[in-house]
Amino acid sequence: MTTERPLLPAEVVRWLRKAQHVAVLTGAGISAESGIPTFRDAQTGLWARYDPRALASPEALANNPGLVWAWYAWRRQKVAQARPNPGHIALAKMERLVPRFTLITQNVDGLHQQAGSQHVLELHGNIMRTVCVAHRHPVSHWEPVAEGEAPKCPICGSVLRPDVVLFGENLPHDVFQQALEASQTCDAMLVIGTSGVVYPAAALPDIAREQGALVIEINPQATPLSDVADLTLRGPAGEILPALVRQVWP
Repeated sequence: MTTERPLLPAEVVRWLRKAQHVAVLTGAGISAESGIPTFRDAQTGLWARYDPRALASPEALANNPGLVWAWYAWRRQKVAQARPNPGHIALAKMERLVPRFTLITQNVDGLHQQAGSQHVLELHGNIMRTVCVAHRHPVSHWEPVAEGEAPKCPICGSVLRPDVVLFGENLPHDVFQQALEASQTCDAMLVIGTSGVVYPAAALPDIAREQGALVIEINPQATPLSDVADLTLRGPAGEILPALVRQVWP
């Protein structure tokens, strides 16, 4: 019989066990383990010649909605094929074990919800939802269109788009306010698989730390947060998060 090597120092385990509110911020890294390429690595095949910023912008949507729709349709296929990994599942379990839990994600793939997480703040929207450009009508069915065109809203006739935040657009106000409040009131924040360079989400760990929260980074790579986090755990979330849950809440 082998004993799992402790992942966390004893004082960190005590802090997490006493925490009344745990917040989590996730980025593309956790979903990359499910086979979803990070945004900047997504340009392959037919899309290799495009800059993703040139496709995911309000200007591109206005000037060439058919091209933007086709690119997001391709990305939706990738997301539809993906399944939650042990990191997503461990966070869903963690939610059931702490008094208050807030999961904030920069991802648009919905894998946290598929894993069983109940309360997810989607800062950048969800790629599987569709809305219209003019009025943000939620739409689930539309008339098929020719290749190179974007479908139209059956309610108002404007172009349809995925319900995600494009470059240059503001985050959904209510969602970000909830994320901000969670960062200001949590006792501990786990920052998982995020580059730490996309604002305003990247400011949330700093806010949590300023308010006295314990900040733990989980990432295979160093990020701007690495030097200021109270603890950095190097490695994939799919390995580290299940071990963390087993150690803190056996």
